[in-house]
Amino acid sequence: MKSHPAPHDEAGGASDPEAAAAAGGVTAVTRALRVLEAFGSEVAYLSLADLSRRTGLHKTTVLRLARTLAADHYLVQREDGAWRLGRAAGWLGACYQATFDVHDLVEPVLRELTVQSGESASFYVREGQQRTCLARVDGPRTIRHHVRVGLALPLNLGAPGRVILAFSGEPGEPYESIRQRGFHLSLGEREPEVSSVSAPVFGLNWRLLGSVCISGPTSRLDEARLLELAQTIIRAANQLSYALAGNRSAEAAAPPRRSAWHP
Repeated sequence: MKSHPAPHDEAGGASDPEAAAAAGGVTAVTRALRVLEAFGSEVAYLSLADLSRRTGLHKTTVLRLARTLAADHYLVQREDGAWRLGRAAGWLGACYQATFDVHDLVEPVLRELTVQSGESASFYVREGQQRTCLARVDGPRTIRHHVRVGLALPLNLGAPGRVILAFSGEPGEPYESIRQRGFHLSLGEREPEVSSVSAPVFGLNWRLLGSVCISGPTSRLDEARLLELAQTIIRAANQLSYALAGNRSAEAAAPPRRSAWHP
């Protein structure tokens, strides 16, 4: 997880921790967490200069925090002065993995989507050459699109499957266009009377986790309505991405929109 540099105040510290303290937080704790969040899986070690740049904190502040974290084994310093995460940080990660339930993060987002759209919302993951509905919240209307949680569906039919294929690196069209737009809409592709709009959900290091979608009867979800809901589904996908990846902001997890995307 990379943290973007924060503006410095006159004393050499970052302004965000002070804002957190003013809101009831503790500046030292906020700064220490920022140091830990500077690390990512792309590099094992960070120099003091790297940590200062990634956190937006002065070197002397970073050094003091790093030494404190090292005393409790959250960081380890190498002979050349570079730092890496310590065993205590790994223990926290293991505890998180052991107790994590994806539904705790996904279902509230799906419920909000049903409120915003008036239609059903689902989260799909890839399993081989199929997509499986991992979580689902039905819309409030009597006539709606029904999908059972755990149901396996084709990847190449419907917006959620097409999105998964696109951001798994599937070549050609429509996948190139999906990657450029960051979403896909489908009208009657898998079922004649069902339409949907979908966007990708990412985890750490842009690893594709699945796709989130809004679906319902084509009589209500025509192309114009699906396009209206495109930004809604993208915001929800971004929200899920940063929550599942542990990033600090939805903007940090916005899906990449480039034509030569590769997993």
